[in-house]
Amino acid sequence: MVKELDLELPGGPTLHVYDTGTDGATDRLVVFWHHGTPNIGSPPVPLFPASDRLGIRWVSYDRPGYGGSASVPGRDLASAATYAGHVADALGIGRFAVMGHSGGGSHALACAALLPDRVLAAVSVSGLAPYGAEGLDWFAGMSPSGEASLRAAVAGREAKERHEASAEYDPEMFTPADHAAFDGEWSWFGSVVGPALEGGSGGLIDDDLAYVAPWGCDPAQVTAPVLLMHGGRDRVVPSPHGEWLARHCPRAELRLSSDDGHISVLRSSKEGLDWLRANAK
Repeated sequence: MVKELDLELPGGPTLHVYDTGTDGATDRLVVFWHHGTPNIGSPPVPLFPASDRLGIRWVSYDRPGYGGSASVPGRDLASAATYAGHVADALGIGRFAVMGHSGGGSHALACAALLPDRVLAAVSVSGLAPYGAEGLDWFAGMSPSGEASLRAAVAGREAKERHEASAEYDPEMFTPADHAAFDGEWSWFGSVVGPALEGGSGGLIDDDLAYVAPWGCDPAQVTAPVLLMHGGRDRVVPSPHGEWLARHCPRAELRLSSDDGHISVLRSSKEGLDWLRANAK
């Protein structure tokens, strides 16, 4: 069962929060889920059986501009630490782990970088490296539609808004393995993408602008153990992003699935939960 609540933060915004810790258990490992783009923050139902086995409590929130969370134009990735910290305080949570997929993986790493005394371990699946990262051709290997979308963000908010006004879904950004995952247990994405776009593309635009701006922190600041999971055939966030992060996060381990894409790599994410349980100490 997922409990939902609205949390008004000091000075705003109001965040819509999700919490599976409703059974009174106190020995569960709290894992903050950081969602991708464009998603709402509902925790990953396909991982619930594994999290029940491992004693994991999911906590998450809609990033500003999505679902029930008020928009905050100009937010950066570092804001994830501020939001997670406030949510944890409101729920009486001290230390926790973080996990995210796609852009959510980058937000999870930013959270870990800025909350070293609270974040026990981090898992980033298919996460982006910082824009302009030295030694990384940031756009190389992206699908044409994905590259065009992010280059519009580089050009600024007005250009990005114009791009989104005419952009259409491009199925070719995903591999055949990704489409098979969408047709299987990760059809769950249908329940988080649709609601994320019901109120327009504002959340997506704010996300993409943040991805091509300074994070507000450095991945090298992450002192907790980090697991990076990436598909070798990813057309959304190509695997060199994961490889770059592995070189720059001091305690990072990279698991590269050579035949997986952006979504199909999530079929291995249960192993990521096992890793979290073993390393979140």
